[in-house]
Amino acid sequence: MKLYVSADMEGTAAVASWTQVDPKNASEYPYYRDLMSREVRAAIDGAREAGATDVLVNDSHSSMRNVSWDALPDDARMIYGNRKPFSMSEGIDASFGAAFFTGYHAGVGEADGMLDHTYSPDTLYDVRVNGIHCSEALLNAAVIGTYGVPVVLITGDRVTCEGARAHLPWIETVVVKDSIGRFAVDSMSPERARQAIRAGARSAIANASRARPYVFERPIALELDFLGTQNADFAELIPGVDRIGGRTVRFVDDDFRIVFRTFVAAMRLGASANAPV
Repeated sequence: MKLYVSADMEGTAAVASWTQVDPKNASEYPYYRDLMSREVRAAIDGAREAGATDVLVNDSHSSMRNVSWDALPDDARMIYGNRKPFSMSEGIDASFGAAFFTGYHAGVGEADGMLDHTYSPDTLYDVRVNGIHCSEALLNAAVIGTYGVPVVLITGDRVTCEGARAHLPWIETVVVKDSIGRFAVDSMSPERARQAIRAGARSAIANASRARPYVFERPIALELDFLGTQNADFAELIPGVDRIGGRTVRFVDDDFRIVFRTFVAAMRLGASANAPV
């Protein structure tokens, strides 16, 4: 079985602040980058114990240049770098048998979700698809689902894992910490977290046959609430995107891949409006 791994960082054990996951922070980031990388390796090791073979890791945090190559098996491949059309789901195709989400975090506005946000904390206030509030996990699962691939494992805080299971009831969850508000956690030790992730990954692959690809019903309606009207001013310039409120835009299509690419474009164009004028 080929395995796809989308690796984020905020959901890593012990992480509790933006500074710990910010590549510009030379004092804290290197340590937590190492913890992130080791959790990815733990997931791969567990998956291979259950029969997974080829592995593709998509580094999915911030600059998307975080996971240490030295932490990975030498035969694993990794998508490294930013500005990818499918972002956290780049590189997925129908040849994969299953997908993992490691180090994931809660969606924007979810109480007791550590560092809660959905893609852009400085730009997006809410993301809905067909009226469903979406975290990054749900959006990415739907992209991966368009290729017939199920997401079978997610690791992160409790709110993140429970949110994923509400929509993907087959998913294996590994809760490495409980959030106390947005900026504090009650966490497992990094070593115990890696042990739990390895065991969870092994179980996820062993039970992958019961999983299903996650898809939205058609037509697929995307609604984005921005933090400011200036963000919506820019996003509505995209053909097919309608302004339905002061801070809200809407886009509809039958192909979620097109919907998601429009989401990425609207998010990035909207974020550009945050620059000083």
